[in-house]
Amino acid sequence: MERRTIEPRPGWQRTVEEQGLIYPLTLPKPLEADRAAGIPVPEGAWVPYWDESAYYVFAMDEVEALEEAVEELHRMCLAAADHIVGADRFADLGITDPRGARAVAEAWHRRAELPSIYGRFDLRYDGTGPAKLLEYNADTPTSLVEAASPQWFWMEERFPGADQWNSLHERLVDAWRGQAALLPPGSPLYFAHSWDDVLGEDLMTVAYLKETAEQAGLETEWLTVEEIGWDRLSGRFVDNNLRFIRSIFKLYPWEWLTTDRFAGHVLDTLDNGGGTGSTLWIEPAWKMLLSNKALLAILWELYPDHPNLLPAHLDGPRDLASSTGYVAKPLLGREGAGVTIHPPGSAPVVRDEPCCYQQLAPLPDFDGNHVVLGAWTVGGESAGLGIRESSGLVTDEYARFLPHVIL
Repeated sequence: MERRTIEPRPGWQRTVEEQGLIYPLTLPKPLEADRAAGIPVPEGAWVPYWDESAYYVFAMDEVEALEEAVEELHRMCLAAADHIVGADRFADLGITDPRGARAVAEAWHRRAELPSIYGRFDLRYDGTGPAKLLEYNADTPTSLVEAASPQWFWMEERFPGADQWNSLHERLVDAWRGQAALLPPGSPLYFAHSWDDVLGEDLMTVAYLKETAEQAGLETEWLTVEEIGWDRLSGRFVDNNLRFIRSIFKLYPWEWLTTDRFAGHVLDTLDNGGGTGSTLWIEPAWKMLLSNKALLAILWELYPDHPNLLPAHLDGPRDLASSTGYVAKPLLGREGAGVTIHPPGSAPVVRDEPCCYQQLAPLPDFDGNHVVLGAWTVGGESAGLGIRESSGLVTDEYARFLPHVIL
């Protein structure tokens, strides 16, 4: 694994925008002193999110080892999910509503009847030892578009004849085709994102997944989560034309779906297989078991000292505070929100909100850039890699995406 610099292509921004990455720029992270003083980021200070001024190189044996680790981690996560359901440990995940817990358990038991498409492992890896699991986003992962499309075309243009850990597009099409029989017949598959997405990342993620479903031969429709209607007469969800929504892919976390004002209707009409409900949601409800940071602590309980895991606990940092240091992670959240870092020797602090306390394993530093690997799964199998860099130890909304090649 090596980071190399390179001259960006002329007109790179227009190129990646035409390839679906309509959010190639982002605002820089304000300095803490500026934030404390209330000084805003200067207007026009946009910096690249898609960063092709550098790239990462991997050897094939590295990628093969990472692929094996990803698929083993996925199997371990499924075993952990089975343990959570069997041991009734929903409270450890903050799932305290009995109806919600029953819905998740039923979805887990009927998972063979429910379509499930993709997920993303975030890994710490520097090329010298085993990859370490930081988290598994198996419900609403983003950064898919840039991993699947622009970085592939970048490689073909800059390094013709090279290879890349990237079979995302083909595997997504195959996944939709292979699971088409699980969808309700005679109605389209809807794709939805939220209006709250201001940069277009969620929009284009959903648009890209919709395109792969269409290439698999599925009939699709488009709407936003806010446009989903409720027909009181029939007791069913409907679209803008009052057509029943029988199946829908949503880039909208299950923890929101089961707590907002329509949560009761979602649970009342949930199709968890077997024809028991009127609306089938993708990703399925059992993905709540994998997109919760409590999973990290449960994995450590089940697989202590596994080479791809970091010690993690739910009741506090324990001896991590005095030995290695620790990271406190809220059980739910995106883009590093609420994550705090506590170096070795810090006084152990148990936060008021439920957290997972994971061993501090600082992200590898390449020329002052802290890198995290986003390893994708499709249909439970390893499918590709996206790389993000950040200036600090937390990969947040200011991170940059860099392409990679296998040489």
